[in-house]
Amino acid sequence: MSFKIRKITIGKGKTVGNEKAGWTRVHYELEAEFEDEQQLELAKGSMETLLDTWLRGETITPEKPSWDSGKVKWTEEEGFKGKYDKSEDVNHPEFKMMLKDLQQHKGRLTREGYFYWIFQNGSTVGRKKIEKKTGQEP
Repeated sequence: MSFKIRKITIGKGKTVGNEKAGWTRVHYELEAEFEDEQQLELAKGSMETLLDTWLRGETITPEKPSWDSGKVKWTEEEGFKGKYDKSEDVNHPEFKMMLKDLQQHKGRLTREGYFYWIFQNGSTVGRKKIEKKTGQEP
């Protein structure tokens, strides 16, 4: 008896909650078709990784920032690692959204060619342009 695998379906799920608040079942299922049976293991691994990512509540597409750093007032400063921009524009709506986003990312993140961080006072944000090192691929 001989057969060839041409299609694979993988599903994963989890139940979250508790008895007081109630239980919620989350389930995702993916199906893939391929010509070469040798692609089976690669397809299976990729699909399981994607399903695990979704079950953790993460996304595979990068999020666009909900804020525009160009609308925030920045001052150029000099630190022990060189020049950087600093903002204390706490009353600006864009700054508030940026600060909230940074807090959700443990005070540090990289977006649109800049590294952003929150200063220890919790209300000042710094940013520094990320320079690509020569001789390395992007």
